Amino acid sequence: MTLFRVFFLLLLLSPLLGQAQRPGAQPVVPVPADAAPRPPATVPPKGKGSPIKLLTAGELVGGDFAGVKIRKLLGNVSFQQDDVFLYCDSAYQYLDRNQVEAFSNVRVLQSDTMTITGDKGFYDGDKRTARMVGNVVMRDPRMTLTTPSLDYDLNRKTASYTETGHLTDPQNTLDSQQGYYDTNSKVFVFKRNVHLVTPDSELNNDTLRYNTVSKIAYFNGPTRIKGKSGNLYAEGGTYNTRTRVSNFRQNAKIDTPNYLLGGDRLVYDETRQYGVANGHVSLISKKDNLTLRGDAGKYWRGLGRTKLYGGRPVVRNISGNDTLYMAADTLISMEARPGQTTTRTVLYAYPRVQIFRGMMQGVCDSLTYDRQDSIIYMNRNPVLWQAKNQLSADSIQIRSKRGKIDEMRLQANAFAVDQDTLLNFNQTKGRNMMAYFRDNKLRRVDVLGNAESIFYALDNDTATTGMNRMLSANMRLLFVESKLNKISVLTNPEAKFIPPHELKPDDERLKGFQWRAKERPTRRQVLGKQFDDRPKKRKAVRKATKATTKSKTAKPSSKPRAVPAKAPAKKIVPKATAPKPAAAPAPRR
Repeated sequence: MTLFRVFFLLLLLSPLLGQAQRPGAQPVVPVPADAAPRPPATVPPKGKGSPIKLLTAGELVGGDFAGVKIRKLLGNVSFQQDDVFLYCDSAYQYLDRNQVEAFSNVRVLQSDTMTITGDKGFYDGDKRTARMVGNVVMRDPRMTLTTPSLDYDLNRKTASYTETGHLTDPQNTLDSQQGYYDTNSKVFVFKRNVHLVTPDSELNNDTLRYNTVSKIAYFNGPTRIKGKSGNLYAEGGTYNTRTRVSNFRQNAKIDTPNYLLGGDRLVYDETRQYGVANGHVSLISKKDNLTLRGDAGKYWRGLGRTKLYGGRPVVRNISGNDTLYMAADTLISMEARPGQTTTRTVLYAYPRVQIFRGMMQGVCDSLTYDRQDSIIYMNRNPVLWQAKNQLSADSIQIRSKRGKIDEMRLQANAFAVDQDTLLNFNQTKGRNMMAYFRDNKLRRVDVLGNAESIFYALDNDTATTGMNRMLSANMRLLFVESKLNKISVLTNPEAKFIPPHELKPDDERLKGFQWRAKERPTRRQVLGKQFDDRPKKRKAVRKATKATTKSKTAKPSSKPRAVPAKAPAKKIVPKATAPKPAAAPAPRR
């Protein structure tokens, strides 16, 4: 977002100080001969300004009015004090107070560069202050300010307005309820309903402060900037118009048509198109309900790249009624660069990746999520759990359709483990596997190449009747409600049945077997603090019960109450309990 022009208007105001201090070039017009003689020039007392000199007047009437010495001046009236000139149609000059009250077409010039006009003006020569009222306009060669009233202090070199002001230059406009300029500190302050419009953007906030020396603008309060490429919101911060670096704080957000990037603090270099965010960082993709959260983040707008790290950042992807959560040490989101539409949207996660999606959980060390095709690539020691099934391979692909898992592809050293009701491990391995799902439930697994299987036979899920061990080129496993139900040998089968009494420990495990249930992540482990949705505990407030209150206020009774005798304590003798016999296991086919 281009913010330079947002503050261009403020840069134009900085010459006011220098222009106000140049020696004046206004020619002095002599007073007509028939005018009343001027009072003798005197040296003003300490702390007072020089006398206000009358230059011209069409008609002059002097006298005492209500005990006050006043000059009434009519027609083409002009005054001078040092480098300040005052013009008007008529005026009252208070001789004892060194003040002038001007009426109609009032105009104040300082150093022949700054001009203030209005319907009425009051100038105090001792305090060196001027107040203009009614259709006030302040102009310099680059800008124009209009306001109902304006106060200008020549000693402090400050100007202020409190009844709305409208500031314009050839390209920008600024409106605010109040305005203040201190030429000593070189700081402009605009307050209440600040509205700045530039050719590229529009700014709204409550307080805007600008230093003309450091070229830094300061925001206070909620600030909204609307631009052609996106909108910005912050509740405080600074912008350096020289380096074009923004430093926003307090709930800062960048809102683009496709993404919303936010954080507690956000530093953005417009020249490099590079930003750094810290504290509750979030990136929200509007088109596919994707949210990334972390403690810290970096943003390369020119590359279309966002990186989140710190505090185990988490991804949340909502698809219909299904939500995918994914956590890792680092998350990288790739999007289309500005002006490009062909780049695929991809999410990278590494290392120590954890997944939670309904009944499915998983871990790996590196993950790629192709959001355009809804494919998740798990690499480097990946494992997936679905109900009581464990799937592992050198790499795993998860493909989804309409927001639900459709199939998985297990590439190289594929291994599937199913734990039955008696905690036996049914095992299948092969070169590759294809797993198919329906309504996010595992229904079939095809083993392709060098298939081996161990399948326990049960009697009514209560007893093991034996174990089937099979070898084949290809094999198919069928599941019912995500439980292994049947194994079909497809090519060149070799099978044998081993009764329970002949089973040896080596027969119960296929080579490469690992049961990694302890690594299976929980929902709370994956969400972490980034999506902590647990209800906050409220501190219990102890209240005095009615009985306690009554006991404190009740008067003691004069009649003694009978105290019942305590019954002798009964001796509790523990009963001997015999262990329950184990249920006889029933075979299952």
